[in-house]
Amino acid sequence: MKKISILIVLCIMAVSMSLAQQTRYMVFEFIKVETNQTYDFIEFKDFMEKVYQAAVNDKKIQGWDFWSLQSGADPSEFQYITITYYRDPVTMMNGLQEDDMVRYAMIAYPHLTEKQVVEKFNNAIESRDLAQRIYMQEIAKTQDNFKLIKGTLASFDLMKAVEGQFDIYEKAEKEVFQPIHQRRIEKGLMGSWSLLRTALPFGSEAKLTHLTMNIYKDYVQFFNAQEYEDMESTAEQRAAQEKGLKSRDQKFIYLATLENAIR
Repeated sequence: MKKISILIVLCIMAVSMSLAQQTRYMVFEFIKVETNQTYDFIEFKDFMEKVYQAAVNDKKIQGWDFWSLQSGADPSEFQYITITYYRDPVTMMNGLQEDDMVRYAMIAYPHLTEKQVVEKFNNAIESRDLAQRIYMQEIAKTQDNFKLIKGTLASFDLMKAVEGQFDIYEKAEKEVFQPIHQRRIEKGLMGSWSLLRTALPFGSEAKLTHLTMNIYKDYVQFFNAQEYEDMESTAEQRAAQEKGLKSRDQKFIYLATLENAIR
């Protein structure tokens, strides 16, 4: 009996560790580029793709995405969104330090000296403005095997849970809306969906508390999904949807196209 109890405990620990390893931590950066600096910024972005690939190969990060904004924000605010994926919150908060970036750049471009790399980074600072950075933890995700490729479309929905209804909102997303998204995926109307929560403490004046990523393979799938009506839902489920909608304020919706995904 004692051996069975030990085995049960070990199994629970193994499952817990597996779930912890599956949790994704992400840093979103909203980047503003002046029109006359666009060419220099894109050139630097191409340079950085190999740098981030070196960081992935070294297991410093799990991935990096570069998205081009299509709609949802004034172009004077920002035009690009990057997402850097980390394995745990500590690594995420430490981020990629300047020394790391220089080291990976020299691995990606062995013909460059340290001085040349530093100069390139310093010049790049002048071509962009980091409008906002947010730290997120993924807390729910649909079951799918969708792979991000160039041209993938995403709707980033920034939410703020109503004060005092934080748990109600998350419960609604997981128990009401996630099954709807799952049915869309099974019908070929969506690629993937995930719910993220801010990973840092926030006060009542925080601009957002959550973010949902709605992923589509292209515009055809996106517009078909907008026209889809969930006829399978019951009156009780529709009431739960309405209650869930009232538990959060949908602050912004940003539609973006994937330019590259480093894995």
